[in-house]
Amino acid sequence: MKKSSSIRLLAAVIASAFAIAGPAGLATAAQPTAHTTGSSGHGSNPGSYTNPLQPVIPGDGVVESCADPNVLRGQRPGDTTWYLYCTTDPLNDEDVDANGDPVFHRVPTMTSENLVDWTYVGDAFSMLPSWADPTAALWAPDVVYSSTFDQYYMFVVVTNTASSVSGVEGCDSDNAIGVATAPDPTGPWTFSDTPVVGPRQNGAGCNFLWTYDPDVLGDTITDSSIIYYGSYYGGIYGTTLQLTETGATAATGSATQVAIDNKYEGANVVYKDGYYYLFVSATNCCNGALTGYSVFVGRSTSPLGPFYDREGVSLTAENTGGTPFLTMNGNRWVGTGHNTVFQDANGDWWTIYHAVDQRDPFFAFQPGFTKRPALLDAIDWVDGWPTVNGGAGASVDKQPAPAGQAGEQTRHRYRPAAVQEPKRLLPQYSDEFDGTALDPAWSWQRDDIAPTATVANGVLSIPIQAGDLYVDADSAAVLLRDAPKADYVIEAKVRMDLPSGCCFNYAQVGILAYASDDDYVKLTETSIWNTRQTEFAKEISQAPEGWARYGNTVVGPPGDDWTYLRIVVQKLTGAASQEAGGDTQSFTAYTSRDGQTWVKGGTWTHSLGDDVKIALVAYGLQDPNQHYTAQFDYVRVSTVKESPRG
Repeated sequence: MKKSSSIRLLAAVIASAFAIAGPAGLATAAQPTAHTTGSSGHGSNPGSYTNPLQPVIPGDGVVESCADPNVLRGQRPGDTTWYLYCTTDPLNDEDVDANGDPVFHRVPTMTSENLVDWTYVGDAFSMLPSWADPTAALWAPDVVYSSTFDQYYMFVVVTNTASSVSGVEGCDSDNAIGVATAPDPTGPWTFSDTPVVGPRQNGAGCNFLWTYDPDVLGDTITDSSIIYYGSYYGGIYGTTLQLTETGATAATGSATQVAIDNKYEGANVVYKDGYYYLFVSATNCCNGALTGYSVFVGRSTSPLGPFYDREGVSLTAENTGGTPFLTMNGNRWVGTGHNTVFQDANGDWWTIYHAVDQRDPFFAFQPGFTKRPALLDAIDWVDGWPTVNGGAGASVDKQPAPAGQAGEQTRHRYRPAAVQEPKRLLPQYSDEFDGTALDPAWSWQRDDIAPTATVANGVLSIPIQAGDLYVDADSAAVLLRDAPKADYVIEAKVRMDLPSGCCFNYAQVGILAYASDDDYVKLTETSIWNTRQTEFAKEISQAPEGWARYGNTVVGPPGDDWTYLRIVVQKLTGAASQEAGGDTQSFTAYTSRDGQTWVKGGTWTHSLGDDVKIALVAYGLQDPNQHYTAQFDYVRVSTVKESPRG
């Protein structure tokens, strides 16, 4: 059965995940020696920095990819060094062996004294744990220090375990969480003989829940804490963790789900002012220039939740909560995700995360293999909620550096980013659906397969089609009308009459800025397995070989009945257009559950030209025998007003 354009989430993420695992017999650099406590590194605060971080490889270039970064300051008294750990990957475009094959490094490790200038000091591991399959990779490390045992613990994904561990022969998805101990943050690391969280079978055969992305609460712990783990397939869980001198055990039998399945992965939990903040990432990590990977946040007074977003919606709800924290903002950085949150030496909050440069998205030796450099940006706390650079998101210009050492301060100051709102209604492009027939300004593209639309009681109703618009599979009719030539806002109030629960993949209702079936930007409320989400997607008609043509992210939670959607369309010129890779328009998404409080999402850039249409869509059902209806209460098009966030 053909998957829908609307989140090919599991399929896309599975493909990208196993693409970076690498071949059996990974080639790795030498394991680092123990780092001297309090070594001088690169010295004092540099004053400023510019993204991305580019750790120096002594005598051999820089590190250009550091996916799933984890940062930790030395936790023993006198250790002033910062440590950065990355997922298994090549280091840069030239990191290939004699046969031209990429070299995969098992947890590359960097050190710094100022959080800006980093040095690669080797790989954490030269060998896999004894219980791993030889083809396994090591992903998403998380490192903590135990004051009880006076040593460091690294928790890491082992992507493929031996059949003696999983209990099933011939599987390549029986992943687990492993742990290694070391006397110092750079090793030498010794793996425990057993997993902390073993493979979790979900039915017969090679059906395993995704046991990815460990995160242990705290930097220094005693002999116990909370560990979080999981991913899209199965959701994210938290449970108690008990350390031993040689490893750790997790109480998986009493684990609590903290984030719903089929939406989130990459948990990172921090505590601040009475709340535990859960940061999680959504959509595809590794889709090149169309990577929509983004970070969302919820908070709780308990480390095991329930976690709620700023709108009061649970991260385990069907209409899934999550407040956007870090997403693409219209500059060259997309795929801003899988972050680590920490305080600098002055107590100010920062995040390091991986991203994708849409102008240089892939390793040179393999188009389609997404390169993910590490970025650093400041966190501002506004009314108890975190935001990156005042809501501006990933930075491309010079930024004040953090305080790497005691006595230093950053010059970062909170500056609220602008938000866009409707200003003046443009009636000639709008429709309240007050009559008894569709306004003649609307017309169907593919009139021969158009569903029967009805207008009654102030609502436009459209049967949800079993078609789609996705790359070359264009089988749905869309309802079109002209759009303004200048900047504008499209807003619609929508709903679907789907029953609660799974599965109505991938029924959706929403609005497009549409140039053709292959060039558009889309914002919809979408049914995805057991969830309802707001998908914000972009499709392009032309792309180099190996590049994607469709990418998506998500925004705020849908409403319990009606959902409100906005796309703000603005022209780009000059440096802004060049920064966006030559695109000429920006498209920013907003969603609302009540029509009053709006959640700002990401910004795609595109070049749709001057003949853009406003499009209404109701499609995506996979089962043609299912019959459901989408409704539009209104479509309003307005001019744009920009104002500070406040």
